[in-house]
Amino acid sequence: MSAKPWINEKIYAPYKLAALVETLTELGVPSQMSLQGTGLALCDVENPETKTSVGQYFTACRNAVRTSKTPAAPFLVGRRMHLSAYGMYGYALMCSLTLRDFFNEGVKYHKLATPTVVIEWREQDGAAIWSFPRLVAPELSVDLFQFLIEQQLVQHAIHLNDVAGPECRPLRALLSYPAPAHEHLYAEYLGCPAYFGSETCELHYDAAILDQPTQLAHKLTSALMQATCERLIGQAKTTVGISGQVYQILMASPEQLPRMEDVAAMVHMNERTMRRKLESEGTSFGQIIDDVRASLAAEYLKTTKMTTEDIAALVGFSDAANFRRAFKRWTGKTPSEYRT
Repeated sequence: MSAKPWINEKIYAPYKLAALVETLTELGVPSQMSLQGTGLALCDVENPETKTSVGQYFTACRNAVRTSKTPAAPFLVGRRMHLSAYGMYGYALMCSLTLRDFFNEGVKYHKLATPTVVIEWREQDGAAIWSFPRLVAPELSVDLFQFLIEQQLVQHAIHLNDVAGPECRPLRALLSYPAPAHEHLYAEYLGCPAYFGSETCELHYDAAILDQPTQLAHKLTSALMQATCERLIGQAKTTVGISGQVYQILMASPEQLPRMEDVAAMVHMNERTMRRKLESEGTSFGQIIDDVRASLAAEYLKTTKMTTEDIAALVGFSDAANFRRAFKRWTGKTPSEYRT
């Protein structure tokens, strides 16, 4: 696999690997076989101080595809991954104020969850829809793609049960591949019908759930967990790959963000090479600029009494109205709503 550079960055706690290894052990696969090629031993996976990478998890899942004798393996792994196993990310989602907040924060902080699948959500035709448009490394094999999608679907169903109760079940699952021989397992583990040969992989819920409070909704704890997730996301952004170097350069000059050609020179590359490397890490210079502006604007709004017009100018907007529209796009809130 020609992995993107960030996929091999060891920045994640080993909870997903632990769940995978535990499940495979119960299915008769020794831990050394599950972890073959990862550079990890069972003691590493059981140590909460260990840092692992998405690439190591892909390797372990590839081992699972090869060694597990039952097609139920990915469903069993997904069922094991309750939100309480996800650290701060999981606790932030558990104490979300409403299920709509849960959906929003699930996407916003997904980078903290050893992400293997890109997740998105939308509200459409009376449904709240989780969408899984692609893996974070689309060059993976068909078998591994299906294993990861099956696991992801069950994880999402389990997470909704964690925050809304066991009666919160999906309406339907859509899959972009032909029905496998074990298609009955989808209904068994998801609690809903599955339809194959669709354009995308999706999990549909009744949109009526979105404004319901979560079972553990708590305003102060939710705010604290979100702040912690923001800090962890910020740390990850500034420490991984070329994109991390670009973030650091831009954050060091907030009053006048440097041009792309200047940043490329600072990281000893030409523009074309830097653009290609950023694309390989799943981002772009424009996205990083947007992210830096959003972070700076949020910080100014929370920690200063500056006017919206002054903040707009500080983060590079000549027009406060354009800034307000951009901030709404970044955060889902207006500057005044964010400040209260």
